[in-house]
Amino acid sequence: MINVNKILELQLQKVTEWHTEMKLSEETLPWKFIEENTQWNFMLWHEEDIARIKDIDPMRIVEAKRNIDKYNQARNNAMEKIDEWVLSYLESNQIQPGEKIHSETPGMMIDRLSIMTLKKYHMQEEVDRPDASDEHRNKCADRVAVLTEQMSDLSSALSDVFQALQNSTLRFKVYRQFKMYNDPSLNPQLYKRGQKEA
Repeated sequence: MINVNKILELQLQKVTEWHTEMKLSEETLPWKFIEENTQWNFMLWHEEDIARIKDIDPMRIVEAKRNIDKYNQARNNAMEKIDEWVLSYLESNQIQPGEKIHSETPGMMIDRLSIMTLKKYHMQEEVDRPDASDEHRNKCADRVAVLTEQMSDLSSALSDVFQALQNSTLRFKVYRQFKMYNDPSLNPQLYKRGQKEA
């Protein structure tokens, strides 16, 4: 269905490349959606860093917060597109859904792997920092090892989920996020302000 090792390779390749140049290259599905999900996580990661700088123009923090909301919505949309693709694949191959439901969808698991890839990349940067103390670098190296193990566990679990879906022993649904804070018709802070201005 989807090669999990290829997912890991794509995520690492993109996270590494995008620190030099942000360029999207995937055109086939589901890889385009997986790349999109990684892109939004990448952009979220770096806006979150900016939002935590104390001595910065307050308007840049406002911009970061708005970007975080926008990127988070796009990240969730990409997860849903991955899940929709998987369900479409199963249906087009006449694979029947299993009895047991899996509450964490493949898109959610791929999203978690994307975030772990970012964490591991940046934690490795700390290991390699020449100006950091030995204690700091050793602590970060231990964390890289933990992240490596966690990614191995999660990628193995994702492979199992794909296999169970193909064997019709598992099913899942696309879980819609319905982010209310981004919708002017659902966020009371936005629609009440609109009523006052009308």
